[in-house]
Amino acid sequence: MKDVYVNDGGETAVDAPPISEWQVADQPRDKIFQIGSGRMSDAELVGLVLGSGVRTRNGSLNAIDLARQLLNRFGSLHGLSLRDAREFATVEGVGQARAAQLAAVLEIARRIEAHPGVPRVQVCSPEDVVSVFGPGMRSLQNEIFRVVLLNTANYIISERTISEGGLAASIVEPRAIFRQAILDNAAAIVCLHNHPSGNPEPSQEDIRVTRQLVHAGQVMGVPLHDHIIIAGKRYTSLAERGYV
Repeated sequence: MKDVYVNDGGETAVDAPPISEWQVADQPRDKIFQIGSGRMSDAELVGLVLGSGVRTRNGSLNAIDLARQLLNRFGSLHGLSLRDAREFATVEGVGQARAAQLAAVLEIARRIEAHPGVPRVQVCSPEDVVSVFGPGMRSLQNEIFRVVLLNTANYIISERTISEGGLAASIVEPRAIFRQAILDNAAAIVCLHNHPSGNPEPSQEDIRVTRQLVHAGQVMGVPLHDHIIIAGKRYTSLAERGYV
C-alpha cells in the first residue's frame, strides 16, 4: 500500500504532481519574487533548498512534499537546525546531495546569528549622518552621490553609491535611487554628495534634484529625510534649509 501525503489544501494524494505542473503563481521559485521569502511557508523554503522532487518506493514526491516529510520527522525548522546531514539523509528520498545542501544552509544561518557583523547605526540628525559618512567623503576629488537607506527607526540598512562624476557634478537618476530603496525594503532615505571645491552652499541643480527626490519619495512612499552636501569639514543640510 502506498503512503498518502497531505497537500496545503488538506487533500490527500499519492504520486503528487511535480511543482512544474502547478500554477505559476504557486510555484515557490516564482512565489518568492512575488510575495517575498518572509511570507513563504516553512515547507516552501525547505523545498527550495532541496531543489527537486524524487521517486521513492511509495510513490513520487515533489520538493515541497519532501520538505514536509523532513519537518514532520524533526518537528520544525528549529528541530532541523539541531540535526546534521547524516540524519537528513536517513529520510527516504532526501539522499546525500540534498542533505548536504540543507545542512549547509542551516550552518550559514547559525554563523550569521553567531557573528551579526557591525553594530547597527541610528541616524536622527544631519550631524549623525555626517559623522558616519563625512570622513570618507570630505577629501574625494570627484563628486559622488550616495543614498543611505533607513528602516522605520532610522537605523542604517545599507548605503549605495548612485553616481560618480567629474570635478563639477554627478548625474543623479531618481529611478536608480528608489529602485535600490525598494529592493532593500527601506522605509526612508537620506541622500548626500560632496563638493570637492570645499563650498558647502547648494547649487540651483542641487536644489532642483532635492525637490525632484522629495516628490518621487512621496509618490513611492519612501520619504527623503534629508539631502546633505559635504564640503571638507563643513556641510549643508537641505532639510534644515527648508528644501525637504
